[in-house]
Amino acid sequence: MAKADPTGEIRDIRLADALSERYLSYALSTIVSRSLPDVRDGLKPVHRRLLYAMRKLKMDPDAGFKKCARVVGDVIGKYHPHGDAAVYDTLVRLAQEFAQRYTLVDGQGNFGNIDGDNAAAMRYTEARLTQVAWTLLDGIDEDAVDFRDTYDGEDSEPVVLPARFPNLLANGSAGIAVGMATSIPPHNIVELCNALVHLIKFPKVTFDKLVELVPGPDFPTGGVLIEPHDNIVEAYRTGRGGFRLRAKWAKENLPHGQYQIVISEIPYQIQKSRLIEKIAELVISKKLPILADVRDESSEDIRIVLEPKSRTIDAGMLMEQLFRLTELETRFPLNMNVLDANTTPGVMNLRQVLQAFLDHRHEVLVRCTKYRLGKIEHRLEMLEGFLIAFLNLDKIIKIIRNEDEPKQKLMTAFTLTEGQAEAILNMRLRQLRKLEEMAIKTEHAALTKEGKDLRALLRDPKRRWKVIGEEIADIKTTFGSKTLLGRRRTEIGKPPTAVVVPLDAMIEREPITVLASEKGWIRTQKGHVTETSDLKYKEGDRGRFLLHAETTDKLLVFATNGRFYTLGCDKLPGGRGHGEPLRLMIDLTEGHDVAAMFIHKPTEPGAKATKEAGRRLVVASESGRGFIVEEEHLIAQTRNGRQVLNLGNAEEALTAIIIDPSHGHLAVLGANRKLLIFPLDELPVMTRGRGVILQRYAKGGLADITTLNVREGLSWRSGQQGVRTEPDIKRWVGKRSQTGMVVPKGFSRANKFN
Repeated sequence: MAKADPTGEIRDIRLADALSERYLSYALSTIVSRSLPDVRDGLKPVHRRLLYAMRKLKMDPDAGFKKCARVVGDVIGKYHPHGDAAVYDTLVRLAQEFAQRYTLVDGQGNFGNIDGDNAAAMRYTEARLTQVAWTLLDGIDEDAVDFRDTYDGEDSEPVVLPARFPNLLANGSAGIAVGMATSIPPHNIVELCNALVHLIKFPKVTFDKLVELVPGPDFPTGGVLIEPHDNIVEAYRTGRGGFRLRAKWAKENLPHGQYQIVISEIPYQIQKSRLIEKIAELVISKKLPILADVRDESSEDIRIVLEPKSRTIDAGMLMEQLFRLTELETRFPLNMNVLDANTTPGVMNLRQVLQAFLDHRHEVLVRCTKYRLGKIEHRLEMLEGFLIAFLNLDKIIKIIRNEDEPKQKLMTAFTLTEGQAEAILNMRLRQLRKLEEMAIKTEHAALTKEGKDLRALLRDPKRRWKVIGEEIADIKTTFGSKTLLGRRRTEIGKPPTAVVVPLDAMIEREPITVLASEKGWIRTQKGHVTETSDLKYKEGDRGRFLLHAETTDKLLVFATNGRFYTLGCDKLPGGRGHGEPLRLMIDLTEGHDVAAMFIHKPTEPGAKATKEAGRRLVVASESGRGFIVEEEHLIAQTRNGRQVLNLGNAEEALTAIIIDPSHGHLAVLGANRKLLIFPLDELPVMTRGRGVILQRYAKGGLADITTLNVREGLSWRSGQQGVRTEPDIKRWVGKRSQTGMVVPKGFSRANKFN
């Protein structure tokens, strides 16, 4: 007898097809089963399984604590076939008051701290559910949600929790899946309840009204939210955005006119120990010479003490510097990418998330009501059988004593259902007292009334929404602002004004040369380098930008995504190496490159408000659109830069040039080698936008731009011939948005002015 092929069926398939099919399955599994939370209960599968397992172990808030190792064992053995470390890390995070706004696990033992120290091993720690977690599970035994088989088919687990508590927004969520991510900050439960009640009454509530009710996130570690109101409204309207958060500080006066600054709250998810180390590094490296010392005097509460170098130093100026240089100011992103009721991932806005929770609660209410109604109907059926039994007690006893199959006889004799007959046969003798008959009649009447009320509830949508509103009001009362848990922790502050910090006074002014290569590496050399032949770059790379600057200057970088980025020249890498990639210093989107780079020249103090007071630039895209922007509007405060030139689909920014004050015209060169010159006055001055059409093209786009004085003619650099000038340029002078004329004879073959 031939042996069976141990490999089974072998199919020929292209490697690309096999990889794409398997990777798609992996990606979907990561999105649905690991990284994105469900909009209804705000939980990922591991959190849901952990809470359900703890409930099955009877670890309710009023019970005693049980070892975390026992919980983790149950979770990985019955529901979550993954490593015990991952499950225990999840349990620990759910118990950390500095990580969860409303903790779902009540921990006993060492569960880590805000300094970043790890929790003790799970054999040493104990846990139980909190009251918040209990409200998430409330109704799970009343057919409130669907169940599915566990991974081995031996048990069942809930698809979603009933979630009487709006956990997604209250506790937030974060995760990275394949091709998508989620980042939702925690919010205050009282404000969420107010918004939910308002949404029940006004389903089309505006986002301005929602932001009145939910003014912003409420982080467990407090802090001060300084994001502008309009940005918060826009973030909640689109489901994408971010929130600037600062540490909370106060000035403490000391004897002899001295003072110190005390930081009592730090931004969310910032490790205190690393933060203090960063401040200490700034002091040691003398990058913050106005700060003398930093001390950690924290116990249960955070207390970071900062000592200024001198009592004459303004506390606000010192803190502004720390906000710029350290994680005392952070930006928490908002990306409400969640799974909806159909397990479909997508970005929702604030109103959609709140409405999804209400819809889930409505479905849970209907299912629980039907479940309770079914129980009542079954109990009424039994009670009616018991009443028949009491009225015909002697006959029933006789049948039971004399008949071989009393159940069938009872069903025939008294028109009973099988369930009623079974219940009568199982009845205890003590229930045959006269008093029991009265109790049965009383219970029957009460259940009949309750069943009638539940049927009326199922028929009346308005009443159901009223019940949901009462549930939300009960949650608000339980975890209200009068409780320590419900009181808002993050202060809603005002956006900081543009404080001009005298950086020059803190940085030693030295001449440097900024060198940037074509492949995006940047470095500085001391002094103003003029001889370029000695400059060395990485193999296969060469120089692109060479700028003379000082250590106190700012470097402005314009990228092909239309953003301007700002870097302090003192922070650029020096030395004899090749420098560092520019992408490590700014958040430059993948696929984009540097389009222009120059040293920022701020407006001189006291300069008159004229066009010449500050430098102006022309920014242009490859499609031939652009505008004038004042340099003072280009400074970015964050690594993300400042969006200045808006772009269309598959469009990139081409260049930005500084306008010479003596020049009054703009020369525009198309890829079709057509030249157009027109007055700069025809361009609008804007701070952000797509701009106007500079030159029209039948095919191709913009190649280069430059400014000029028409009396001096048009100059360009042409290879080995050096600079050439065309004095008579009248034929190319026209109006903006014309097509132009073919370039002068002898124009650069590179189709560039420089």
